Amino acid sequence: MTALDLDANATEALRPTAREALLAALATGGNPSSIHGGGRAARRIVEQARLAVARHGGAAPGDVVFTSGGTEANALAIHGLSLGRRVLVGATEHAAVRAAAPDAEVLGVRADGVVDLDALRAALDGPPALVCLMAANNETGVLHPLVEIAALCRAAGALLHVDAVQSAGRIGVAAGLADSLAISGHKLGGVPGAGALILRAGLHLPALIAGGGQERGRRGGTEPLPAIAALGAALAQPYDGPRIAALRDAIEDGLRQIAPTIVIAGQDAPRLPNTSLAVLPGVPAETQVIALDLAGVRVSAGAACSSGKVAASPVLAAMGFGADAGCGIRISLPWNAPDDAPARLLAAYSAMLARLRRS
Repeated sequence: MTALDLDANATEALRPTAREALLAALATGGNPSSIHGGGRAARRIVEQARLAVARHGGAAPGDVVFTSGGTEANALAIHGLSLGRRVLVGATEHAAVRAAAPDAEVLGVRADGVVDLDALRAALDGPPALVCLMAANNETGVLHPLVEIAALCRAAGALLHVDAVQSAGRIGVAAGLADSLAISGHKLGGVPGAGALILRAGLHLPALIAGGGQERGRRGGTEPLPAIAALGAALAQPYDGPRIAALRDAIEDGLRQIAPTIVIAGQDAPRLPNTSLAVLPGVPAETQVIALDLAGVRVSAGAACSSGKVAASPVLAAMGFGADAGCGIRISLPWNAPDDAPARLLAAYSAMLARLRRS
């Protein structure tokens, strides 16, 4: 039987339309900066994708900067917009954001993983700031209240950067709320190699990578035509959130019946429809991931950003899980998850628990 992939937050399943767009772009070839016919054909593909991103983000096409992915988009925004500003970063932000702002002030989160708005309000009472908060957490799926956050930032004269890598293509990207917003192609059904930064109109951003003037001088280097085409095509596809949420809820209900001590991190907060971080106290995440993988079910231990390294989750640690911060597995359903996904996962999980009890 084919393995059941429940690690969509690491890489979403490829959309058929994205595959078609990628192959068409490969067949077209050409450098989008060339002025001959082949270059103009390539440029049209890039600009069509730019328009799709702009529409999704409620922006003008000229305010979309293509990058190599979400990590670069986050770094471009943080390095450019933090000049002369303090940086405030949520305690549960992705490693790419934390690495781009190593000296940032950290904003605490509540036990459910939602940023503490009182802490944010207090932190904003000072010199101008750049606030970096993700739309949806990559491990728990917990959603920050971006409407309230944006209002607090505007009132304090702060800029707001949003990592929307996990929310784009699933629940939208909080159009019009952020000053800058990062997305990644392979996280929404495209392929690795392309991402985008969506900027507020009129916002100046110096280049992080200098080059030949591509992307209006904001990001040098030849645009990765096939990956950009796939990104635009994937972003335009509908997402059946209610179906995916029903599968996730069935998984969580079954896990609670199988293992009454299990805790779903952030279960009482608004979350992405596809994501569940299940903490089994006392059982290392690595043990669970390996056991399930051997049973043909692919999940992960937190974020897929540590070259295969399994360690305690900083997200769970920030949420107060203490010693159990290393006992959570992330189950993230792809857009094309089969209807029998809950039954297959729960069967594998039950078998794992039975072996653990015997040992």
